[in-house]
Amino acid sequence: MSIVSVLIATAVVGGTGAIIGILLGIAGEKFAVEVDEKEIAVRACLPGNNCGGCGFPGCDGLAAAIAKREAPVNGCPVGGEACAKAISEILGVDAGESVKMTAYVKCAGTCEKTKDNYDYIGPKDCRFAMNHPGGGAKACIYGCTGFGSCRNVCPFDAIDIIDGVAVVDPDKCKACGKCIAECPKHLIELMPAEAVCHVKCSSKDKGVEVKKVCQAGCIGCGLCARNCPSNAITVEDNLAYIDQEKCTHCGVCKEKCPVKIIL
Repeated sequence: MSIVSVLIATAVVGGTGAIIGILLGIAGEKFAVEVDEKEIAVRACLPGNNCGGCGFPGCDGLAAAIAKREAPVNGCPVGGEACAKAISEILGVDAGESVKMTAYVKCAGTCEKTKDNYDYIGPKDCRFAMNHPGGGAKACIYGCTGFGSCRNVCPFDAIDIIDGVAVVDPDKCKACGKCIAECPKHLIELMPAEAVCHVKCSSKDKGVEVKKVCQAGCIGCGLCARNCPSNAITVEDNLAYIDQEKCTHCGVCKEKCPVKIIL
C-alpha cells in the first residue's frame, strides 16, 4: 500500500469523524432537554435515601414534583423540618407545619403474654408464615408474628424484635412507610411522634376470646371511651381507637384500662 493511499484513508476517516461530531453537536443543541435549575436545587436538599416514603419513585421523582408545585415542600418524611425549610427558601414559599411521624406497632403480645398454638417450622418470614394456620404459631391471629420482615426492609435500622414483637425506635424512624407495606397483618401505622397515648393491640375479637389467647389484648370494655374527658376514644369492632387530634394526653384512659393496654 502506497503512502498516498494511507493519507487518503486517514483523511476520509478523519473527515467522517468530523462530520459526525458536527452533526451530533447540532442534534444535541436542537434536542437538548431543558433543565429546571430549581429542581436540581431541590434535589440537592433531599437526603437521597430513595425510600419511597414520599409516594414518588425516589428523590428524583419528588424533586421534580416539588419544583412543579405538584408536591408539598415538606413531602420528604426522612428530611423532616430542616429539609422542608431549605426547599421552601429555594422556592420562596412557606414550608408549613411539619409534624414528625413515627411508625407504631399495634401489638403487645410478647412471648410471655400470648400463647402459641403449635411449633412453627419454616422460614422466619412473616409473609410466608401467613400461609400457615392462624398466620403463624401465635394463638392471636391478629398478633405480631415476630419474624422481623419489617425489620429486614427498614433502611434506617429502626426496628428490633424484642420478646417476639416488633418494636420501633422513634428516634431512628423516618416514617418512610416500608415497614407498613411489608407487614402482612397490617399492624403498623404512622402516628405523630409526640402522641403519648396508644392502644397497643389490633385484636377485634370479643373480650372473652381475647383473654383466652393473650394477657395484653384489648377486651373492648369501653371504660377508656366512657371516661375520656375529650371524647377522643371510640370502641369499634371490640377495639379501642384514639383520635390523636382530640387527645389531650391527660392519661385518664391509661388509668382506667383494666388490662393496661393503653400506653
